[in-house]
Amino acid sequence: MGTDKRERQRSNRALKQEQMVKLDRRTKTRRGLLRGVLLVGGLVVLVVAIAYFSGVGDDDDGPTVDSSTDVSTDVSTDQSTASSAVASGFEYGTGECAPAEKPAEPVRQFEAAPQQCIDPGQTYTATFATSEGDIVVELASSEVPGTVNNFVNLARFGYYDGTKIFRADPSIDAIQGGGEDNTTSPGYTIPDEGGGFTYQPGDLVMARTEQPDSAGGQWFFGAGPDVSNLDRQGTYVTFGTITEGLDIAEAILALSGDDGQTPTKDVTVETVTIAES
Repeated sequence: MGTDKRERQRSNRALKQEQMVKLDRRTKTRRGLLRGVLLVGGLVVLVVAIAYFSGVGDDDDGPTVDSSTDVSTDVSTDQSTASSAVASGFEYGTGECAPAEKPAEPVRQFEAAPQQCIDPGQTYTATFATSEGDIVVELASSEVPGTVNNFVNLARFGYYDGTKIFRADPSIDAIQGGGEDNTTSPGYTIPDEGGGFTYQPGDLVMARTEQPDSAGGQWFFGAGPDVSNLDRQGTYVTFGTITEGLDIAEAILALSGDDGQTPTKDVTVETVTIAES
């Protein structure tokens, strides 16, 4: 009997040991599977994160514009968009270049945005002869040649001659012109040439609607420090700097009426003259 009991005990111990070995193997297998699942899951999360962050900034939606600080121009939906921004840079239109001599009568409407008409390697200066005095601007032809090309061509066609500075807005220290009011358009739009701009007194900047690539012929001058209120948008293309006559721009801004928009007297842009050197 004693011998049988000892045999049963040895047999039970051997069985328990075998069960412990099997349990240890299953535990190791489960741990291995868990590590594999965690590794695969981590790789999936990493791939998704990389894909997400590499796409930041590719959204085509423009920034939300606060209407109280909007420097815009109303562009009717039936106007043709001559070109759009492409990855390689500004895309010019197909419109003709202005003649060497300014036409006897200003040209106000065009079929398309202009082709390249200026030499970006040259220096261009614009003189705004206004009813309040002259404002002289050095244009940024090397930095934003497409925008400068558009402005210079319009000026050489006499587009700005006899128009108004129709807005004087002290909330953003800006005076706006380029037409009789903010609905005036040359009949086309141009691409936005860059973004992330900041603004300071003396800047000459293109006006546009809240939509990207909607500038045409209108512009505004920064006439005081509060023009920096537009920095949070940064979507209006700066294309020149006042070298003479900032005091004239400040005086026009001071004409702002009770509505905070309309000058208390008519301010006329008698002519815009372009000099090239």
